Amino acid sequence: MTTMRAIAMREPGGPDVLHVVEAPLPQLRSAHDIRVRLHAAALNPVDYKIRSNGGYGSNPVLGCDGAGVVESVGEAVTRFAPGDAVYFMNGGYGTEQGTYAQFVVLDERYAAHKPSSLDFVQAAAVPLVLITAWEALYERADLREGDRVVVQAGAGGVGHIAVQLAALAGARVAATVSGPEKAALARGLGAEHTIDYRRDDVAASVASWSAGRGADVVFDTVGGATFDASLALLGYYGTLVTCVARAWPSGDPSQAMQRNLRVAFTWMPAPQVFGLHEERVRQTTILQRGAELFDAGKLRVVVGATYPLEEAAAAHEALQSGRVTGKVVLTVA
Repeated sequence: MTTMRAIAMREPGGPDVLHVVEAPLPQLRSAHDIRVRLHAAALNPVDYKIRSNGGYGSNPVLGCDGAGVVESVGEAVTRFAPGDAVYFMNGGYGTEQGTYAQFVVLDERYAAHKPSSLDFVQAAAVPLVLITAWEALYERADLREGDRVVVQAGAGGVGHIAVQLAALAGARVAATVSGPEKAALARGLGAEHTIDYRRDDVAASVASWSAGRGADVVFDTVGGATFDASLALLGYYGTLVTCVARAWPSGDPSQAMQRNLRVAFTWMPAPQVFGLHEERVRQTTILQRGAELFDAGKLRVVVGATYPLEEAAAAHEALQSGRVTGKVVLTVA
């Protein structure tokens, strides 16, 4: 075999710019490389943002989340052997090929053994959202037992993992959601309080839930007006962490200063985009620890829809519409 099927983006635009192509079979580039035959690739909002606007390099194959089986290994590889099942966050940015393909090559140090309790579709849905939520809560916010945490969009891709990680840390969790189905999901994952932002006053609800003290941590997974509004949900010495906003909160900063608030940003693709090898290895340890939690029954991932690789355009439409609860995943034959 010298070629493979992949989904290529020929130019920025709508979902119709994604096309099935025959691409060269990727080759091992270094002694630490492994080639993985992909079984599944998850979609993330960053995929349709890159598709719409371009950016982050010239590689035409999108997708950074994948799960599959190691097919071949470089001479220095020690962590994997052919036949091992792996999952990872790699590619889709810069010049590295993404996971919308039958095969991908990556450094063994950026992959982890797939959780045995998850199938390939479920495993592919995990890496980006797990690393993002983990870094936001455990590293940026330094979450502690007993903290009051508000997760914005607590039934979303990142949000539903964040609710679980916060609850595992012993925090008290509130989640904003849209509708009763997503409220039930968030409660089932560990949220003790849910707020339907379409009909409820979020600030008043958080104030009531926290007995007027406000939240210790707010995790913003939405951005825009939600980012700005999140500051008002915090109590004294609170922390706002965002994985999407790219600006400082608007308005007068003096009250935030007087309340000793902290604003933190987390953008988990940074190690890949900027070539930070040690940070990429550190993120792999998060996947390893996450696998232990999945296999212990302490974490679960929600997949709302699957599409064959060839229907990537329809998968993009479904994700971008917001009508899917949980992750959208491509299956690769």
